[in-house]
Amino acid sequence: MTRRSLETLVFDNTYARLPEAFYAKLNPTPFQAAPYLVHANPEAAALISLDPAEAARPEFAQLFGGSMLAPGMEPLAMLYSGHQFGVYVPQLGDGRAILLGEATNERGGRWDLHLKGGGLTPFSRDGDGRAVLRSTVREYLCCEAMHGLGIPTTRALCIVGSDHKVYREQVETGATLVRMAPSHVRFGTFEIFYYRKQHEQLRRLADYVIEQQYAHLKDAADKHARFFSEVMERTARLIAQWQAVGWAHGVMNTDNMSILGLTLDYGPFGFMDDYDAGFICNHSDHNGRYAFNQQPYIGLWNLSCLAQALLPLVEKDALKAVLESYQPLFDREYLRLMRRKLGLQEERTEDDRLIRDLLGLLQESHADYTILFRELGSFSSATGAANDTLREHFVNRERFDDWAVRYRDRLRSEHSQDAERRERMNRVNPKYVLRNYLAQAAIEKAQQKDFSEIDRLFTLLQNPYSDQPGMEAYAVRPPNWGKHLAVSCSS
Repeated sequence: MTRRSLETLVFDNTYARLPEAFYAKLNPTPFQAAPYLVHANPEAAALISLDPAEAARPEFAQLFGGSMLAPGMEPLAMLYSGHQFGVYVPQLGDGRAILLGEATNERGGRWDLHLKGGGLTPFSRDGDGRAVLRSTVREYLCCEAMHGLGIPTTRALCIVGSDHKVYREQVETGATLVRMAPSHVRFGTFEIFYYRKQHEQLRRLADYVIEQQYAHLKDAADKHARFFSEVMERTARLIAQWQAVGWAHGVMNTDNMSILGLTLDYGPFGFMDDYDAGFICNHSDHNGRYAFNQQPYIGLWNLSCLAQALLPLVEKDALKAVLESYQPLFDREYLRLMRRKLGLQEERTEDDRLIRDLLGLLQESHADYTILFRELGSFSSATGAANDTLREHFVNRERFDDWAVRYRDRLRSEHSQDAERRERMNRVNPKYVLRNYLAQAAIEKAQQKDFSEIDRLFTLLQNPYSDQPGMEAYAVRPPNWGKHLAVSCSS
C-alpha cells in the first residue's frame, strides 16, 4: 500500500459542486496560539492512505489545527436545519465545523474531513465556532470506542490543541478534531429545503446522496422511496446496537442524524453504569426526551421528519409504509442482539420475556450493565449450580434464582455447551467501555498536557471484547463520584 504525505494527499469536494445554496465557502480561522498535536489515529490515517508518521511533522498540527490548507481542499460550512428537542429550528448549519474536502484513498474511497472547532462560520449564531479540549477528547475516544464495538460511527483522525482561550462555563483551552465520514449529510439537510419550499434543491440533494452513497439505487424508477427505506433500515439497526450495548446519545436532534446510519455528533453521550432504563446522560435534557429508553421511539420520530421532507419526491403512502416497518425491524434486530448477549442460538417466543425480566432485575438492583453481561458468560447450566458470583449483583436473589432456572432450562433445551457459549458471549459483551469517569480522567491529564491517558484508553478501546493484561482497573464499577458527572451539550 502506498502511503501518502501531507503534500500528496488527494482531495476533491463533490459537495462544493452543488449550488451555493447548500453551503458557505470559507477557510478555517487559525488559533491565536500555536497548535500542537494531542493525538493522531493511525487507523483513520490509513483510510485516506496517509502515512501515520506524518503526524510527527509540525505541518500536521498546522494543517489540522486550521492554520494552513493542503492542495485540493475547498473548505465550506454545510447548511442544514433541524428539529432540536422536538422544535423546528429554520436554520442551523456547521456553526463550529468546516468541511475541508474529501480525501480520496488509493482504492478510490472518499472520506469527508470535517474540521471541528475551526472558528466562526455564517451559521455560528451566538457561538464562537470553537471546540474545547474537553469535548474533543470525549468525541475522539468515543468514535474509537464505538468502532471497536462494531457500531457504525464517524471516525476521528486527530486532536490538535492550542493555548488559545475559549469561554464556556469556564475558561478552557481550544482544540480541533478532524472528523471523518463518507458523508456528513443529515436528516436536517433535507429538512431545510423542504421547509423553504426549494423542491428543486431538495431533489438535487437526494440525487446527489444517492449517486455518492447509494449508487445501487440511482437507476431505479422509485429510487427516492427506496433510498428512504434504506435510511430507515440503517437507523433502526444502529439504534438497536446502541440499546444492546447500553449507550445513550443524549441529543438525538434531526440535525444529529446521519443519512448513512452512522453515530454522529458526540456531545453528552454516556455508556450506562448502573442499569437504568430511563437513563438521561444530558443534564440539559430536563424532560428526558432523549432518555435511553426513548431512543427507539425518537429514531422513528426523526425518520417521520425526514419522510415529511421527502414528500415532494415520494408518495405519502410509500413513506408511511416504510415508517410502519420501522418498529418491527427494530424489535427483531434488538432481540437478535440481546439473544447473542445471552448466548442463545435459537429463536423462541419466550425470549423477549426472559430478556425483559433480566433487565428488570438489573434495574431493581442497580446492577452494572456492562459487568453483568460480561460475567453472565460464566453462568453454569449444570443442574443445581448456584452461580454465586452472579447472585451477588442482585438485591432480590430469590428472584434471580428463579430467572436462572428459566435461563438454564433455555440453554439446555438447545444443548448449549458452557465453555463454547462463554467464548461466543465474550465476543459480543464488551469488557471495556468508555465510561464517563474514564474519559474525565483522560481530560484532566490532557489539560495538563499529559496525553498518556488518552493513548492508553485509545489502545484499550480498540479491542473492548478481549482481556487485556494489566488493564483490570478499567473493567470495574466506577467510583460513586464517577456515576454523577454532569455532561451537557458543551461537552
